[in-house]
Amino acid sequence: MGVILFSSFGVLLISFLGSSNYVWSVLVFFSCFIFLFCLVIFGNDLGVICSIFYNIGLDFTSVPLVVLSCWLLPLTLLASLGHLSYYNFISQRLYCFLLSFVLFSLFLTFSSLELSLFYISFEATLIPILIIISRWGSQYDRYQASIYFIFYTLLGSLPFLVSLLSINVFLGSLFFPFFDYFFVFEFSFNDFSSVWWFFTFIIFVVKMPVYGFHLWLPKAHVEATIAGSMLLAAVLLKLGGYGLIRLLSFFSLVNFFSLNIFLVSFCVWGSFITGVICFCQSDLKSLIAYSSVGHMSLVAGGIFLGFCSSLNGSMVLMISHGLVSSGLFCLANLLYERSNTRTLGLVRGYKCIISFLAFWWLISCAANLGLPPFPNFLGELIIITNLGFLDFSFVFLAGGAVVTSAIYSLLIYQLTQSNKIINNFSNINEINLREYSLIFFHLFPLFLLILNPLLLFINF
Repeated sequence: MGVILFSSFGVLLISFLGSSNYVWSVLVFFSCFIFLFCLVIFGNDLGVICSIFYNIGLDFTSVPLVVLSCWLLPLTLLASLGHLSYYNFISQRLYCFLLSFVLFSLFLTFSSLELSLFYISFEATLIPILIIISRWGSQYDRYQASIYFIFYTLLGSLPFLVSLLSINVFLGSLFFPFFDYFFVFEFSFNDFSSVWWFFTFIIFVVKMPVYGFHLWLPKAHVEATIAGSMLLAAVLLKLGGYGLIRLLSFFSLVNFFSLNIFLVSFCVWGSFITGVICFCQSDLKSLIAYSSVGHMSLVAGGIFLGFCSSLNGSMVLMISHGLVSSGLFCLANLLYERSNTRTLGLVRGYKCIISFLAFWWLISCAANLGLPPFPNFLGELIIITNLGFLDFSFVFLAGGAVVTSAIYSLLIYQLTQSNKIINNFSNINEINLREYSLIFFHLFPLFLLILNPLLLFINF
């Protein structure tokens, strides 16, 4: 793991000190090297993962998110080549540094064993995204999006800081392994345990974000560059789910059953309402952003259930959604770079111009709606099944959320690929090899996730 941190730190240095002629190629090479090194270390050797957990803090919850982060960094660099061609090299160098800094902070977040280091690295990931939105955003509204981003971040982070200080006073330490022995016994009979519970989890609810705390996300997605949207959808939203899973066990013996019922109901209802809101969106990027809110609300509902199987379903849905949502933003960016608009009424008929692009849209939309055998279907099925164990009425509500997700995913494909093309868009550039590779490397891991359970079943 030290090699991974050293390599990611090397990526930071290359982005500032590297030669102007080779900085892009070297950054992509080092990013791919980090990803391949993660695959070698975290393969299928359970003993290696267990030993890494006791020394650094990685386990079966954080390892998939680390690999996802390493996989996406070279893809964000590839996606940014077209956008940054209009800026000078100093701006490009700063942009690469910020993306590399996000990767370095994610490593610290997913591998920290102390809650204070987790909090610092967690908040550090927000600074580069804020700079990317405010500096490289395409419209003047990027400043309003930055204000929303800061406001909601402070709304969640300050109560969490108060919670950290309170836990440190009672336990004398913020070291994760100590919590299993002392945390529950200290807080289970305390009158203020529910307050600490709320302060601890509100930062992650805002970060995911769950419906009701989501207003910053569509604005941030619409104003961010393609790399910012990819990182927000694929990794940074997953920090909220990771924090919920990591800290939920510390309150497992505290009796919050009625509060959990309320939160599960709120998350599942928010997932359904978000699907309905997607029907009212005219901006393609905003529609994809609201679909992320709906999926992450369902993930939060599975996490608040607290069952082992529901947590596994939430992890599957988080990883698959990270790949699918990032791929959808890349596809939307391809259309925006050729038509200079994201309005669904204007972006249409691309099947007649770039026929093979319709195939990528079909696969991405099918994966987003949870069509079997894509991993989204497996994650949603596990979560809905566990919701039925709690209350069978949740099955109908979550099923309605899945149905609305299927409808707006099919609408995205139908509106962008079908209908008569507008004459102004008839002379557009073909998709080049870099853009085809970008979409392929988003969808290729999904097929690996499909084949892995099948191979295990055959071997069994």
